Amino acid sequence: MKFGYFTLSDNNYSDNPRPPNQFVADIIDEALYAETLGMHSAWIGEHHFSTLGVLSCPDLVLAYVAARTQRIRLAPAVTVLPLHHPIRVAEQWATLDLLSGGRVDFAAGRGYDRREYAPLGVSFDDNQSIFEEGMEVVRRLWSANTPISHRGKHYSFDDVAITPRPVQRPMPTYVASFSRPSIELAARLGCGLIVAPFAASMTYGGLQQVRDLYHATCAIHGTTPGRLMCSYFIHFANDAAQEQAARARQIRYYKECVIPAFPGDPATSPPSYRYFIAMVERLHNVRPEDLTENSVLLGSSAHITDVLHNVQAAGFDEVILYFNVGLKPHALVKDEMARFMEQVAPTFA
Repeated sequence: MKFGYFTLSDNNYSDNPRPPNQFVADIIDEALYAETLGMHSAWIGEHHFSTLGVLSCPDLVLAYVAARTQRIRLAPAVTVLPLHHPIRVAEQWATLDLLSGGRVDFAAGRGYDRREYAPLGVSFDDNQSIFEEGMEVVRRLWSANTPISHRGKHYSFDDVAITPRPVQRPMPTYVASFSRPSIELAARLGCGLIVAPFAASMTYGGLQQVRDLYHATCAIHGTTPGRLMCSYFIHFANDAAQEQAARARQIRYYKECVIPAFPGDPATSPPSYRYFIAMVERLHNVRPEDLTENSVLLGSSAHITDVLHNVQAAGFDEVILYFNVGLKPHALVKDEMARFMEQVAPTFA
């Protein structure tokens, strides 16, 4: 099982002394450090207007990282595809694949924050349909050897071929999933799948159940299952005081960043987001003791290793680790990254 660095650049906290530009600089430094430590990948999220995170252009940041690294895989976590024209997305990530020597893992989703859609004039209520069509267009553009035409509900064009083409043919592609429609789309298109364990436990029962559903859906569509990945928040704790501080940090992230971003209002949530209502209710009522291995890696190196053995047994190929969550200081983030690679990762080598 492989391990990667992951961030959503959460910075929307009351009385936050950290400027957004400083956090972006910290993230770049951490992504470069991930290669130094031997991590497999760096996954950087996309958020707009500082509603949750402050890093709006993961493609540009990862291009900077690509120029200063040799080995680490580079990925968005994730491209919020309905916010962009799929032709442009195909061009941007194919270009990064060329610049990096074929190191891109592309991942896309439809996001969850209505506040990011409105200023860009995109329908939040119809984003499932926009997302599915956009994914098909992007993948056709990457795989085609001649110009293609498309006539769809949301996009229409004639005789388009992108340049440059991606180095990797096919480009490794993942769908980020909180819901059954996204799992079905990944299976139908033959894409890999990325899930969050806390969402998997609330929606399906756990990671094993997600794997089983994904594999069964691939069988229905006659596609070969791709790689399975999951993301985890992570906090090391050596004693009760450190554990209490880590749990408080994680809950603050849920309360101040996640709840305002998730579509939790039954009156305004589109039908394809109704499962978020129960998630938001649970997050409103979350207690420190509720932060279990279904959502957070928290504790000693030995405990974290044990939890990850369960993830491996569920059939997952890679775990991407959210070290810098909840205003965790940059120096502490790097210390925990190093500790993980020294004390946990070798068990899975």
